[in-house]
Amino acid sequence: MADQQASLSWRDGSVPVSDQFDDPYFSLQDGLAETEHVFLGGNDLPVRFRPGFHIAELGFGTGLNLMAAWKLWEESGQEGALHFTSFEAFPMAPVDMAKALEAFPAVASWAERFLAKWSGEGSCAFDTLQFQMIRDDARLSLPEWTGQADAWFLDGFSPAKNPELWGEELMAEVARHTAPGGTAATYTAAGFVRRGLEAAGFTVTRIPGYGRKRHMTKAELA
Repeated sequence: MADQQASLSWRDGSVPVSDQFDDPYFSLQDGLAETEHVFLGGNDLPVRFRPGFHIAELGFGTGLNLMAAWKLWEESGQEGALHFTSFEAFPMAPVDMAKALEAFPAVASWAERFLAKWSGEGSCAFDTLQFQMIRDDARLSLPEWTGQADAWFLDGFSPAKNPELWGEELMAEVARHTAPGGTAATYTAAGFVRRGLEAAGFTVTRIPGYGRKRHMTKAELA
């Protein structure tokens, strides 16, 4: 699996849709606004930022979440580098990332800087960002990861179409790789996802979602 890339189609010429999972990579309403509401707001950022803060993510996709978090890190005046680790089984080719991110001019500066260095796999370092992609099925790679995240972006494709990335065992690994007081956020409020997070030791809250999604999920580890 580690050598496979994303297979995608384009809706209206600008919205990438996964052929593997038949699901768009970001909200058709405003993907950046959804990222800001769900993943940044859901993890109480930038208030919780501190030197060495580490974000981990299930599902790198277009890289939009990374760009939004990096932008917030720099614009909120943090010191040093934001650490960001993403687990992705089917990475998108950099040329497709660039096309997808054109839809979000607010992060254009960050996208251009990142894509100038990004080869499509491995790691990428800047003064204000230390990024690593772990390219494999997270069910296999997360248990072997030695890191701990302060905040998780749970951003796999829809649980109905990609249930493997939302299972109870994987949520237990997310908890095991979360720093004390760490958080997780996701756009879905599916019952089995919430129950999996609760079984893993998170305190789970259902809060208003973005756009047409009535609810989303926010979780905190004591």
